[in-house]
Amino acid sequence: MSARICSGKLNIVIVADHATINGGQAKVALQSAIALKQAGFEPIVFASNGPADPQLTEAGVEVVCLGQHDSQSNPSVAAGAAQGIWNFTAAREMKKLLARLPRERTIVHVHGWAKSMSGSFAPAVRAAKVPALYTFHEYFLFCPNGGFYDYRRHHVCGLEPLSAACWTHNCDTRGYQGKIWRCLRHVAMDKAAGMPKLFSDFIVISDFQSAIVTPRLPPGARVHRISNPIDAEDFGRKPAPASGDFLFVGRLGPEKGVFYFAEAARKAGLTPVFAGDGPSAAEIRALYPEARLLGWKSPAEVRRLMRSARALVFPSLWYEGQPLTVLEAKATGLPIVVSDACAGRDEVADGETGFWFKSQDADDLARKLERLKDDALVTKMSNAAYDSFWADPPTMARHVARIGAVYEDMIARRG
Repeated sequence: MSARICSGKLNIVIVADHATINGGQAKVALQSAIALKQAGFEPIVFASNGPADPQLTEAGVEVVCLGQHDSQSNPSVAAGAAQGIWNFTAAREMKKLLARLPRERTIVHVHGWAKSMSGSFAPAVRAAKVPALYTFHEYFLFCPNGGFYDYRRHHVCGLEPLSAACWTHNCDTRGYQGKIWRCLRHVAMDKAAGMPKLFSDFIVISDFQSAIVTPRLPPGARVHRISNPIDAEDFGRKPAPASGDFLFVGRLGPEKGVFYFAEAARKAGLTPVFAGDGPSAAEIRALYPEARLLGWKSPAEVRRLMRSARALVFPSLWYEGQPLTVLEAKATGLPIVVSDACAGRDEVADGETGFWFKSQDADDLARKLERLKDDALVTKMSNAAYDSFWADPPTMARHVARIGAVYEDMIARRG
């Protein structure tokens, strides 16, 4: 059943593929919906894939969940592929939702669409003449595979999206048929749905990301730099910063640069520690038997590992958007060694709170790890990282305040 909408408040229709937390994108979308409700807005989560997270109901957030599968979990490959290109149910239900909301007090905020929603909801938003905002968690609005990255050859892709070279280049982990499907989905999103021209405003989550997407935005678009919120607890400066291991946290996949970390650690005479799992785990074990693989850890366990580690290594090969792992490490006072070709570098002052290293260069990474054998340097960087984060922590409260200001500005401009 649909909740009655308060006409005096701003109604924020939050578009997401999933109504339950299954990753960073969904976490930001759903937890911000709860915080917006607490701040006096009327958020409505519009998602294709269920079930709905019970936290939303407990917080009084309305959820319109279509109860669908995403494109990869659908029992019918054909149905999943068709839905991913154009989700007719989403188009119909978005039209029904917007018909009952006051146009002058409603904003549509898109967090995700590429996994199951498709761009089919966009014509209903345009017809309703309500302002629309888009947060870049990835790059699906401009790149068919969402990453400007060749997942088969493991490097950043410089091809123009949907050019002849792009159509004929197989960059998809699932094979060339997967690439063709992604291109068809992209054409439907761009040409049939009319995205990204639907949006007047865009949120970028890092300066690195802004430099990539801003040249591709429609003329007159407004860009807002707002960090994703993170759930961090202030434990104070690390009591023993110069002890512990060199730590990697996250998915163990080649695009995350895990092999470069393992190789660099071997060159530096160190033991690499991996907290996470993924398709590269077995190969890491086979090639680097000295590595310690801990598997997935809970958020609380990850914080404990970070507090006891010497440095975080973030060697990602692809652009990223704003890796929360880097922010979480800073919050604990952990120096960070980060690839210079990913958005994580925005959070690291090179030589002060950690080091940048040349992407895909195990020798350069090894040199940076060698430098962090210096206890005094590690202590200095640890304190600087902690102070830098807590000077302006990206808490949920600050996130909502900043994003709420964007909402109010959009409504004022519309008026």
